[in-house]
Amino acid sequence: MKLATLLTAEGVQIVAVEGTDDAPVFRPLNWVDLTLPKSLKEILATEHGLALCHAALLKCQSEKRVVTGTLLPPIPDPGKVICIGLNYRDHAIEAGMKIPEEPICFGKFGNTIIGSGGAIRLPRVSDQVDYEAELVIVIGKRAYGVSQEKALDYVAGYCNGNDVSARDWQINKPGKQWMLGKTPDTFAPIGPWVVTADEVDPNNLTIELRLNGNVMQSGNTHEFIFGVAHVVSYLSQLMTLEPGDVIFTGTPPGVGMGRTPPVWLKPGDVVEVEIQGLGVLRNPVIAPLPVETA
Repeated sequence: MKLATLLTAEGVQIVAVEGTDDAPVFRPLNWVDLTLPKSLKEILATEHGLALCHAALLKCQSEKRVVTGTLLPPIPDPGKVICIGLNYRDHAIEAGMKIPEEPICFGKFGNTIIGSGGAIRLPRVSDQVDYEAELVIVIGKRAYGVSQEKALDYVAGYCNGNDVSARDWQINKPGKQWMLGKTPDTFAPIGPWVVTADEVDPNNLTIELRLNGNVMQSGNTHEFIFGVAHVVSYLSQLMTLEPGDVIFTGTPPGVGMGRTPPVWLKPGDVVEVEIQGLGVLRNPVIAPLPVETA
């Protein structure tokens, strides 16, 4: 089942997605089940929330109900945005870095989240903004201290993500400003929808990023150094993962920083992340906001 957050004429709705990636059909789950929350994060926190969505979908199908609107981030308000660095063997080799012995973790904030179609806005103070195609884990129930053997039971589904990064801040500033390099507004596109875990083998998915139609990254999640179960279990040893938390799992080779000459995002670019079975996350790149004036 594919679930999305859609802005319709009647407001925000949770929809099931059918049809093709290019011509999706949106089934309005809230229309046929008025008790269903209008937030995917709240649905995941509800007992048997996904089962309620499936029942609503069957009713939508029988009544032939569809709706139109604009896609929002599938989870606009994740409590946590956690990222794993250097998690592909071939990307670590590309970066000239040692294969990590444990997951390398950092975070983003809610200000970074946008959906498919949302614009990546370049900061005025960075001219080395890079792209990173990533598989994103969506947590489905509270997890603390879980084993690797049980970790996948806590995953609701997966979506595409782009860990946009200001490399000049992340790498070249004194002390390496990882937080500031990773957390400018709009720097974590996710979507276009979440595909439930029962339909996805997360450790064997082709992943591709296209910049203005040109393939820049191409890989497969079987190159993960730390698979999804390992990552979820590892994080849960120190923090409680909550429904709706999202985890970026690292990027394959081909990032702009690793190219000769480097390739940086610029206004007018269009970035597409496509992962097998998860649709296409498409985002234009726009110029910085003007200098604020009083």
